[in-house]
Amino acid sequence: MNRHVKCALLAGAAWGVLAGATVAQDAEAAAQAANADQSAATVDDIVVTARRRDEQLKDVPIAVSALSAERLEQTGAVNITALQQQTPNATVQIARGSNSTLISFIRGVGQQDPLWGFEPGVGLYVDDVYVARPQGAVLDIFDISRIEVLRGPQGTLYGRNTIGGAIKYVTKRLGQDPSLTARAEVGAYNEHNFLLSGSVPVGQTFAIGGAVATYNHDGYGKNLNTGQDQYDKDVTAYRASAEWTPNDKLFFRLAWDRVEDNSSPRHGHREVTSTDGLWRAPAGKYDTYAGITGEQKVVTEGVALTGEYRVNDMLTLKSISAYRSGDTATIIDFDQTPNPTLDVPAIYADHQFSQEFQALFTGERWSGVAGVYYLDGTSSGVFDTIAGNLGLSIAAAGSVDTKSFSIFGDFSYDLTDRLHLSLGGRYTRDDKDAAVLRQFYLGATRSPLTGGTPRAVFATRTNYTASDTFEKFTPRASISYDFSDEMTGYASVSQGFKSGGWDMRGDAALVPQTVNGYQPETVTTYEVGLKGSAFDRRMNFASAIFYSDYKDQQITTQQVATPPAVGIASVVDNAGASTIYGFELEGSAYLTSDITANFSVGYLKNEFDEFITRITGTPVDISNTREPQNSPEWSAYYGMTWRGDILGGEIRVTPSLSYRSDYHLFDTPDPILDQKGYVLADASVVWTAPSKRWEVGLFGRNLTDVRYKVGGYSFPGATYNNSISAFYGPPTTYSARLTYRF
Repeated sequence: MNRHVKCALLAGAAWGVLAGATVAQDAEAAAQAANADQSAATVDDIVVTARRRDEQLKDVPIAVSALSAERLEQTGAVNITALQQQTPNATVQIARGSNSTLISFIRGVGQQDPLWGFEPGVGLYVDDVYVARPQGAVLDIFDISRIEVLRGPQGTLYGRNTIGGAIKYVTKRLGQDPSLTARAEVGAYNEHNFLLSGSVPVGQTFAIGGAVATYNHDGYGKNLNTGQDQYDKDVTAYRASAEWTPNDKLFFRLAWDRVEDNSSPRHGHREVTSTDGLWRAPAGKYDTYAGITGEQKVVTEGVALTGEYRVNDMLTLKSISAYRSGDTATIIDFDQTPNPTLDVPAIYADHQFSQEFQALFTGERWSGVAGVYYLDGTSSGVFDTIAGNLGLSIAAAGSVDTKSFSIFGDFSYDLTDRLHLSLGGRYTRDDKDAAVLRQFYLGATRSPLTGGTPRAVFATRTNYTASDTFEKFTPRASISYDFSDEMTGYASVSQGFKSGGWDMRGDAALVPQTVNGYQPETVTTYEVGLKGSAFDRRMNFASAIFYSDYKDQQITTQQVATPPAVGIASVVDNAGASTIYGFELEGSAYLTSDITANFSVGYLKNEFDEFITRITGTPVDISNTREPQNSPEWSAYYGMTWRGDILGGEIRVTPSLSYRSDYHLFDTPDPILDQKGYVLADASVVWTAPSKRWEVGLFGRNLTDVRYKVGGYSFPGATYNNSISAFYGPPTTYSARLTYRF
């Protein structure tokens, strides 16, 4: 029996069991009500805005995970990388060599390289504002309402660069009463986190609020060369907002946020002995011998103005205006030795303005949203590749200006009381202008472009400007059927695309055609799902089976130089195609009146159908030797919470396990960097005082102290002194938290 059949049978069996349970539930509702444990609680309805309007989760024909603030706080989640453990078929991690740059993959689709010019494959939205660049996007979790993870292409409602999915970070609205939250947390590695947030009404129609949070801990390891901390954290985050509701038809919200990351540089762990035999792998996985020095700082900031006007019961108009900017200075030591064998200082800068207008419709049998969207953004940067053994510093600099316009609509119509049809589409046009510069400087020190000693250019390898327009219509269609008031099944087809661009590392002296850039990539996904509640509303669940056709993948491949030049060059090209399929099941349940459970399981099969290289001068398909990155075949999560009474208050105890099977960090399998499957065990105990104002929590994470890789670099051979390094997830940590609410 082949793997396709096994996957279909297993997913179909799970789907059938759930559907059968619901049919049996409806047929025997009276008997169940009579025999049910009357002390058992029922699950709450979950409201999400995945389709840009408030809907119950079970009514949305999209695979969506919704994690509430309460659930994330109960498990001790610190930042959005915690989504990886609780969300099926998702990779959400801190980028290699970074403290606050986000790398996201959903269903095997994403972007690992955060270089300017490369677009992400998973869109990040803060209160419906698209965050175009991944630098500074590892958002800490505070003052939020919930986080939604949308799996599969979201091109219709969320536009470009959401071919894998979207992550929606939804902050709290201000209340009508004064509020204050103060929190202090201390723990292992000298962890000390503080949060102060509050809001106050000003009159009957106006309210203001703000929050400041600091996150600090010492390093999990040391730089054995400089004595500096490794994997430490020094982050301060600010938020402020004002809301005005002059009447029952109008609402305005002005929000500002800022994040400052002053953590130490994060270097990798050398995994193998250097070719000169002088440097071996440090005993501690978080230790390094890195020698590069320089500034490490990330600052991101944004402001957004949202306005809503309820024209009548059928029509609401909405405007979202936003500006965001970011600046990053970072240093990465690829060789992990005191010598400048392969050192990379880098500087990034970006800014964006976006404007969106929406019209939300609600009728007796239909609902929907239509709108227009505009983004004007610039992403730029410069970095050196200091190659000590070659006596060179290779400087790469450039920028990409993007003007994106789109028009979209998504509408649902009730064909009958139980049968619903949804149709949507989005037209997107990206106008891009790029400048790319690549220069060689003699001497294994910083180039003048990154603050090094002024000196003459030895050779200019690339120097061009280019422009192009990328257009795409991305449709979505779904049909759903209510098997009962508590159960809905759906089938859908959707498409997304990631914009084209230019390789900021391209060497035009070797491959002149790099100036032509690469084209967009697309994903078309077919999905069937079943959502609802079962067992007398003691369990909520959502399931999906999906099949995706991934075309024109933007992949870095090797290509022989164009004569008369000689050598081999890395080229970004539309060289790949993949078939992706799998299933997901997640939910929550009341096992008794005192015990609840949250669970998820994901199966993912991601296979290259095509992977073209021109290393011999002619196209060769090497897909049988390549494996998609960040695509574990299995992911799972199970957590239980027991609630009880103690000292007059409520205590909640939550142990949890999460699992990820084997996965590859790169498309080329590497026994040194490939990660074996692992299990993470966490636990928390939270006590809430009778007044509900005081809360004490104890949290333990990665209790079995598993070492697991989340990123790496591979530069084998003598030229770069066999530089193969890995970055690891956090070790065992524990903390105690005290919270006061008013």
